[in-house]
Amino acid sequence: MNKAFVKESDNDDDEEAIALALAIPAGAKNYITPAGYQRIRSELLQLIDVDRPEVVRIVHWAASNGDRSENGDYIYGKRRLREIDRRIRFLTKRMDLAAIVDPSVHHGNDQVFFGATVTYLTSDGETHTITIVGIDEFDPLNGKISWVSPMARAITKAREGDVIVLNTPLGAQELELLEVTYPAPGEG
Repeated sequence: MNKAFVKESDNDDDEEAIALALAIPAGAKNYITPAGYQRIRSELLQLIDVDRPEVVRIVHWAASNGDRSENGDYIYGKRRLREIDRRIRFLTKRMDLAAIVDPSVHHGNDQVFFGATVTYLTSDGETHTITIVGIDEFDPLNGKISWVSPMARAITKAREGDVIVLNTPLGAQELELLEVTYPAPGEG
């Protein structure tokens, strides 16, 4: 079969779904905390300075072994090189669009803005703590939600003690904001 008709990667659909999930709303900035920006920058430098040169070295070695059509090191290395280059382009674009927002400027404030850590009580008596972060930093399993999420949009500009109504697929849910905190200046 001609290689032109063979699917390059099994992950193409997954990558498109991730890209859509990380899409920045039209006309909005890519807000990010200084720590989040530093993590992206560190990953980019790791890819450029360490990972890519190592894969290039392996591909060069594999290519020197002769027949490339059945050379696993060569084929895998070229695929890995494309993945690294794709990730480098993605991270570079994200860094170019980034608007770094330091949440510590709101230290001591009880109103919810970007970077706030909010503890809230649900109508069924459960207490949860979340931190509002950038699209590239969200980690729901660790309580970090994106500033574009419905939850973050519902509580933004609310204050400690406010009761907010969050519309969910299961219906409206009341949330009482118990505590709003920000990192102190100089903390990450």
